[in-house]
Amino acid sequence: MSMNRSKIQEVFVYDPGAPLLFNSGTFLVLFLCFYGIFILTRRQKVFRTTYTVLFSIFFYYKSSGIFFWILIFSTLTGYLIGQQLYFSRKPLHRKLLLIAGLVLNLGILSWFKYTRFLLEIWESLSGLSIHKPDIFLPVGISFFTFQTLSYLIDLYRRKIEPAKNVMDFAFFVCFFPQLVAGPIVRAGHFIPQIYQKLQISLAGLGRAWWLILSGLIKKAVISDYISINFVDRVFSSPELYTGLENLVAVYGYAIQIYCDFSGYSDIAIGLALLMGFNLPDNFRSPYKAVSMTDFWRRWHISLSTWLRDYLYIPLGGNRKGKGRTYINLMITMLLGGLWHGASWKFVIWGGLHGAVLAFEKLLNTFFRVKPGRFNRIAGWFITFHLVCLGWVFFRASDYHTGMAVLHKIGELSGYSMAKNIFLSQLPVFGLILLGLLTHFTPGTWKTTLQHSFIRLPMPMQAVFAALVIWIVLQTATSQVQPYIYFQF
Repeated sequence: MSMNRSKIQEVFVYDPGAPLLFNSGTFLVLFLCFYGIFILTRRQKVFRTTYTVLFSIFFYYKSSGIFFWILIFSTLTGYLIGQQLYFSRKPLHRKLLLIAGLVLNLGILSWFKYTRFLLEIWESLSGLSIHKPDIFLPVGISFFTFQTLSYLIDLYRRKIEPAKNVMDFAFFVCFFPQLVAGPIVRAGHFIPQIYQKLQISLAGLGRAWWLILSGLIKKAVISDYISINFVDRVFSSPELYTGLENLVAVYGYAIQIYCDFSGYSDIAIGLALLMGFNLPDNFRSPYKAVSMTDFWRRWHISLSTWLRDYLYIPLGGNRKGKGRTYINLMITMLLGGLWHGASWKFVIWGGLHGAVLAFEKLLNTFFRVKPGRFNRIAGWFITFHLVCLGWVFFRASDYHTGMAVLHKIGELSGYSMAKNIFLSQLPVFGLILLGLLTHFTPGTWKTTLQHSFIRLPMPMQAVFAALVIWIVLQTATSQVQPYIYFQF
């Protein structure tokens, strides 16, 4: 009896050491129970909406514990301010409401995410010893805060109409597939879907399962394995490894973070499709980019377009002269870096990307690069390694560790025993290569594979799914590994 009670508690009670993740058995059980009722009642809009919102809040509770109240508070205040904002006809009143919404949401985000960082800066500048509270960072707070902010700003600009009631707005903010790690969904894209008749076709279900299964392989097989068995070890003590191993660890992290985050996005989009909702694509083979500008058209698209529409363009974009354009790019990317975390390493990462973006714009004013295979290959090679350089500081625990990694790479050591190094880490290097190959596979090939899976009979799809789950279980570690972007 006590064992049964502990199993039930494991499913329904928040465990700080094991937050609910898409790649866990607990989530699979909960989702299947949820989905059975959802399918049966999907035509009852009021019940469907309320039921999904309640499950989403429970999902967030299982991810962040008692801090689910922040999600509820942000949702309620966002809805109330949005209603007043849309229906008010007084310009000053509308502006004050928008400011109130921005201050409230950014204030909550800043308290949980940046308080300790700001106190550390003040401590270093003043020389005083300051007590820094131990503040828990609720999972995904940056994501649902940005969704609420975009809703309020679009209402202020009168680009969208408000949700018809608080439960519909809660559905938009709390929708569990993308709640804790995106994609960041725009109200204009998602809210109209709430009022449409749900269309769940066999082709849609096939594509959903393809995305979910491919996302699981990316995350649980490729990303987790190379992280635990190689990348984490090198970045924890780079001085203990050769220059070659440090270089491979940087390439490995580039594959790890891509497979981790794009894998989550694939699963999120697939889960939403199972329920009849479309989420925007978040990745388009980012390491195929031939410039940093091109990279940000392909990487974390929902964030890059958010920063463009709600920060870069309001700052003036490229409309106020070349000098101001470069400054606006730097401000946007520095704040984009801070969005990822309250640490100087993210400032360095954002600053590097901002500087390269500004430099590219500067070059384009003086030179016109002729299209051609050589120029494209050169552009890809330079862009990929600049991105990897940024990943060094993004992954390192601090600036000094990042510099230690670069210093070891600069020593050019370990190349004489490359064969022994590769043989000793054959599974790791094999999965890094697999990640690279799957990423650089032509898009037409990927589309063909997906369509082939969709056309398979459902029993064959089930066999394929069972095979993927078996592979995931065989490569799984003792603990389910959280997604990298959960900390943002």
